Amino acid sequence: MEESKYCDYWFSELMTLSSQAAGSLEVPVIPPEAPFPGRKTVRSWLIPLCSKKTWLPLLLLVFDFSLFFAVVAGTVLIQPVWIKLVLGMVAGFIIGRLFILGHDACHQSFTPYRGLNRVLGRIAFLPSLTPYSLWDIGHNLVHHGQTNLKGFDFVWAPFSTDEYHALPPLRRWLERIYRSGWVPGLYYFIEMWWLRMYFPSKTYMGAKRPVFTWDGILVTLFGVLWIALMVWAAGITHQSVIWTVVAGFLVPFIFWNFMIGFVVYAHHTHTAVAWYDNKAEWTQAQPFVTTTVHLIFSFQIGALMHHIMEHTAHHLDMGIPLYRLKEAQKFLETHLPGRIVIQKFSWHWYFDTARRCKLYDFKARRWLDFDGSPTSPALASPHS
Repeated sequence: MEESKYCDYWFSELMTLSSQAAGSLEVPVIPPEAPFPGRKTVRSWLIPLCSKKTWLPLLLLVFDFSLFFAVVAGTVLIQPVWIKLVLGMVAGFIIGRLFILGHDACHQSFTPYRGLNRVLGRIAFLPSLTPYSLWDIGHNLVHHGQTNLKGFDFVWAPFSTDEYHALPPLRRWLERIYRSGWVPGLYYFIEMWWLRMYFPSKTYMGAKRPVFTWDGILVTLFGVLWIALMVWAAGITHQSVIWTVVAGFLVPFIFWNFMIGFVVYAHHTHTAVAWYDNKAEWTQAQPFVTTTVHLIFSFQIGALMHHIMEHTAHHLDMGIPLYRLKEAQKFLETHLPGRIVIQKFSWHWYFDTARRCKLYDFKARRWLDFDGSPTSPALASPHS
């Protein structure tokens, strides 16, 4: 049964078993020392937050696209180069917002209509040049299906000491760059977008489906049209073609890659978050609320990113719409105290994490540096 269908299933079951209003159901607080009640049980508590709207997602999509087109236009109409570059970065951030909307649509948690979600998801993914169907496979099935399970989940999966030393010298050097903390966008661009989404080779995507190719062609055509419009705009405004394309296309795309690379790194890399290389141990641990981080930002930055940083609730149930994630996250942290990794963001924390989290000891479940020395405490097995 698909993730989105689970939510609907448990909703109908709960309504059958209880005549109480969903919002008034009494849910116990589970102390940290108690066994984890199980994913299905916890998800049943979140049923009232699984309902989806239609008008609100459409409004969000129209609003974000309006912002995107306005800011890209600003990179042409405003003359000072430094302002053009700043606007290019703002456009990159808005691409991230649009991507988050498409991400929800791909999870079938955006609107109540599956066909509409597929259309809206492809539209929202266009500025990030993300092929919808390939993201669906890599993210929904692989990443969400086996989060932090080495050999299955490839998103920022750490190497063991032996694996690292067995790599070719160039790949070891690249891994050091990836995990320096300075270039998360390079990791995303190479390891996720270029190798696994943009017309991937058989090495990275064994199955070949026509939809993969068509989605790749779709985003390519959008990218070509985008660049062509920048060239045309430079011509009619008598500006440098190079600077116009750089500010209106290249800077937004680079900023977007850094944004998504940072977000997926921060979601699953933390000294309190465990990785596994044994599926039986991973299954027994029931790591449904312990393999991701709730990262808290100042200045409402989390809200500006459509609450995707309330990531524990999202991983527990992909069927919860982004416009209900904040409430769902608060509910989980209230009823499952001590189990959810909550981190207030600071650049000190981020670069300290990057310094510590280089390689991984899967037996002791602790992070190592590139010399193999422990940099974090060993994590005990979560309550099963």
